[in-house]
Amino acid sequence: MMDGMERGAYGAGRAGGSFEPLTFIQQPHTGLRIVSWFFSLVIFGCVVNEGYINRPDEVEQFCIFNRNQNACNYAVSMGSLAFLCCMAFLALDAYFPQISSVKDRKKAVLADVGTSAFWSFVWFVGFCFLANQWQVSKAEDNPLQSGGDAARAAITFSFFSIFTWAAQAFLALQRYKLGADSALFSQDYTDPSQDAGSVPYSSYSAGDALESPGGTRSYQQSSDGVFDGSVGYQRQEY
Repeated sequence: MMDGMERGAYGAGRAGGSFEPLTFIQQPHTGLRIVSWFFSLVIFGCVVNEGYINRPDEVEQFCIFNRNQNACNYAVSMGSLAFLCCMAFLALDAYFPQISSVKDRKKAVLADVGTSAFWSFVWFVGFCFLANQWQVSKAEDNPLQSGGDAARAAITFSFFSIFTWAAQAFLALQRYKLGADSALFSQDYTDPSQDAGSVPYSSYSAGDALESPGGTRSYQQSSDGVFDGSVGYQRQEY
């Protein structure tokens, strides 16, 4: 029973089971990872493809967000890293039921909590940064109004990413609490049939003599397996 509970800790079934794609897709945190993966891909693609513009009389291209190169670099870097992070955790989710060690599962869930909370904060900073730079952008820097939809899409999906990653952190925290409770129970569990205190027994004194049917007293064996001759010897009559 203890082994079964340990293998079922932290929100997954027993180790060694076959991979079930339908069950994997139906998990809430898996769905959120796919959505976050899509959002990061959109942000990355919008900035890379249409995030750099120039005036008609210029050759060099500048970032669409107030010509601040740091804004575009932030969006591209965070979008690509978030994309890879989602892929890594999706692979971990697929492999998670195969992990039989409670300690390893605990580490994986704690990593999920910390990473998801970190990315929620990163996208909050990114949303504020991109929205501010877009607001102060000058119309004369983009007279053709090109790339405006892409810039607004990047800002919008940065905002949505705050909540998808925060939801992942919340679900991971719930899995950690549930897994910690089940792991604690499995460690403290004691089989009643193996509880020595519940089994009655009678004490045995090593000094008690054994009485034979004929009324004679025989040798007594002590608790350490050595015959005790102190009880005397009864002479037999022929």
